[in-house]
Amino acid sequence: MGKPTGFMEYIREVPADRPPLERINDWDEFHLHMPVDQLRTQGARCMDCGVPFCHSGVLISGMASGCPINNLIPEWNDLVYRGLWHQALDRLLKTNNFPEFTGRVCPAPCEGSCTLSSIDPAVTIKNIEVSIIERGFEEGWIVPAPPAVRTGKKVAVVGSGPAGLSAAAQLNKAGHSVTVYERADLPGGLLMYGIPNMKLDKRQVLLRRIKLMEAEGITFVCNTEVGGESLPTAKLRRKFDAVVVTTGATLPRDLPIEGRSLKGIHFAMEFLTANTKALLNGTDDFISAKGKDVIIIGGGDTGTDCAGTSLRHGCTSVTQLEIMPRSPDERAADNPWPEWPKTHKVDYGQEEAAAKFGADPRVFLTTATRFEGDGDGAVAAVHTVEVVWEKNDKGQFIPRPVPGTEQVRPAQLVLLAMGFLGPEQPLIDSLGLARDPRSNIKAEFGTYSTSIPGVFAAGDCRRGQSLVVWAFNEGRGAARECDRYLMGTSELP
Repeated sequence: MGKPTGFMEYIREVPADRPPLERINDWDEFHLHMPVDQLRTQGARCMDCGVPFCHSGVLISGMASGCPINNLIPEWNDLVYRGLWHQALDRLLKTNNFPEFTGRVCPAPCEGSCTLSSIDPAVTIKNIEVSIIERGFEEGWIVPAPPAVRTGKKVAVVGSGPAGLSAAAQLNKAGHSVTVYERADLPGGLLMYGIPNMKLDKRQVLLRRIKLMEAEGITFVCNTEVGGESLPTAKLRRKFDAVVVTTGATLPRDLPIEGRSLKGIHFAMEFLTANTKALLNGTDDFISAKGKDVIIIGGGDTGTDCAGTSLRHGCTSVTQLEIMPRSPDERAADNPWPEWPKTHKVDYGQEEAAAKFGADPRVFLTTATRFEGDGDGAVAAVHTVEVVWEKNDKGQFIPRPVPGTEQVRPAQLVLLAMGFLGPEQPLIDSLGLARDPRSNIKAEFGTYSTSIPGVFAAGDCRRGQSLVVWAFNEGRGAARECDRYLMGTSELP
């Protein structure tokens, strides 16, 4: 695929980003586009590797290895190299309903398992992917494609995040009449309110796709809490032939330490959601970090998004507390290719903080022990301690405080970004669905059937907090099984 000797002739290049000190002054996307000639060169680096692990989509050591939606990566790399962009788009859309999303926010497990990455930097798969889909929009190749025939079956999709959107798109292709219910004021779920605008533009990218889906016949109903007064689940079941639940894992992990009730301590999603709503509505009704010392507890992607958002507000300082150790710069011996590389990475938020304040904001092997107030009910500081990970008497690794490492860090805004515990339970209770031991909806991977016939579950509400691309995988799979339930057979992939 690509040029047979391309991987030996060309080095990995990625598109430039806007300078950190420039981009923190606005909410525009920070990635720039790469010229066509450079994209073709990058496509030429794709090896004729025999067994392309990049689209394997398997779990190794509990982590994704290869693309979970099995994108035909070597094929469209080759087509880009040969300048056949329309054909590349056709191949990409065979497996991916929304390359404009994955090409922006997916962590690219495909690149982690790229055969070339075992000896050299991986092929720039993610950048080529987003370039193909954006070329498709620019050229007018992407137009509404409603199904030629309707089946007469009606399906409700509850939740409009990644899994819900992919399930809706596939069910609509099969000819079913699909209604997507969303409790927020706009569709998109995590894509709309969990990911900041500078990573995924809401109007130019997300709503562009929503409008296309509406033109294809999908109905979006927002401001509707399924299971609540606006739409009781009994009414939902009577109205539709099948239901696909894709509500995500939105129950945040809390930190119940002393001082938790002080003002100025928020869950990360409260902070990010309010910010995006204010940006879209042109209001100042959001949790502001301006002029504040911000401490973010949690070092993952959500913590990074909180850092980038705080910098754009004009915070005085930003610190990320990470209870885990700093990852090594190179793969460790127990983390071989094609596993996901657990190596140290500097994301956009850390890059921006370093440019603004002179250092990476992350503090590793550190946890908060209590929040200190200012005397008027607001947070003023976070007490922290360094930790070491040791085995307990059950053989489990747990963090233990290191005496003498206590610190008091000023903070007028604390953001809790420690992940999610699972799906919220009221809808599950209302539908009467069985749960697994982790409180997720019980439904087997591959069949997605819940304990109630005709009700399916996919995405984080079934598997727990995971990658956006796994949600796309599950939404597509649940659509196929729902179609099979309705029609007796299915031609959906």
